[in-house]
Amino acid sequence: MIELHLAQPPEVVNAGSGIHGTRVLRDVFRLPDLWQLHLYNYSAELTLLGETFSVAPGYVSLTPAGTQVRFDYRGRSEHLYAHFRPVPVGEPSYVPVVQDAGEAAPLLSGLLRSAVESSPSGSSRMTAEVWTALWRITELTPAPVESGHPAVAAAIAHIEANLAQPLTVPELARLAGVSHNHLTRLVQAETGSTVIAYVRRRRMMRARHLLVSSTLSIPAIAASVGIPDLQAFNKTCRRELGASPRAVRNAVAGAGPGV
Repeated sequence: MIELHLAQPPEVVNAGSGIHGTRVLRDVFRLPDLWQLHLYNYSAELTLLGETFSVAPGYVSLTPAGTQVRFDYRGRSEHLYAHFRPVPVGEPSYVPVVQDAGEAAPLLSGLLRSAVESSPSGSSRMTAEVWTALWRITELTPAPVESGHPAVAAAIAHIEANLAQPLTVPELARLAGVSHNHLTRLVQAETGSTVIAYVRRRRMMRARHLLVSSTLSIPAIAASVGIPDLQAFNKTCRRELGASPRAVRNAVAGAGPGV
């Protein structure tokens, strides 16, 4: 978690749409005195603050000023961004560096696109749109539950940031600093399910969002939630969502065959 002050509107210096990965597949840079907000429309790896995160369409990230970031792209990659300076007054919000915006992604996209269209840079409208987007992002993550075990919080944070990657209980236990069996018991007590079932459920919630809210192909969605085998993805979809991926997409969108 990082501290973000939003009691007063931030100073928004720039907002735009960035396109990367067309010539080189890695960017490394930092902004000495500006925070970065990104809303992604692609899958990639983002490395900052000593950790590598997998991002996917609909994910958001917040990078504190002066932090070096490294993007490893998989091809042409487009995102919306805003560069800003928070005003360090009032009580801070605590926000993950990377998180899945889920159903809020279209709203955030609309706010940032409106900020991009505002002119000139630093206008009141641009500031208002970015400030609203930042508040919405703080609302994506519920306030920590005091009674929750820190090992469960650490495991869940890693799961949320790495749904596209292979996830195993031993790996999660190691990251959380507890034994395999202890993490299993803790997650069962707090979520009512096993670690594997929790990961599967979160992957399917993410898949459902992408099926109904994006035009990504079904193979791309399967890969972005860590189940690249289409037969396994179809089977899991039917078990968790009650229908095939194509049927989920068509039932909600009311469209023809999905792509």
